[in-house]
Amino acid sequence: QVQLVESGGGLVQPGGSLRLSCAASGSIFEIYYMAWYRQAPGKQRELVASIGNSGSANYADSVKGRFTISRDNAKGTVSLQMNSLKPEDTAVYSCNAFISSVPTRPYWGQGTQVTVSS
Repeated sequence: QVQLVESGGGLVQPGGSLRLSCAASGSIFEIYYMAWYRQAPGKQRELVASIGNSGSANYADSVKGRFTISRDNAKGTVSLQMNSLKPEDTAVYSCNAFISSVPTRPYWGQGTQVTVSS
């Protein structure tokens, strides 16, 4: 059974930095697309950043220049480096990956809380 486990959330002051990590485990043949989503209270879940298995990355306009997504294919991990954090970045951040397994489908982590507040 495939699992995605996130770590690295917490409370940070505006302008600070956090690094989120997500590790995939289980019977995995290949990990294709990996991404980070976030959902703030009362808002819809939004895509923050995604990265293909070749390393090509895309970002939401709201985080461009501040967040960096990266992955380690050998370890099955994806990370999100978040700099210059703003209060509006406060949300539950969830890892998502499209994984070749049984079954082959998108998988989700449990989510980790990021709170940006003074």
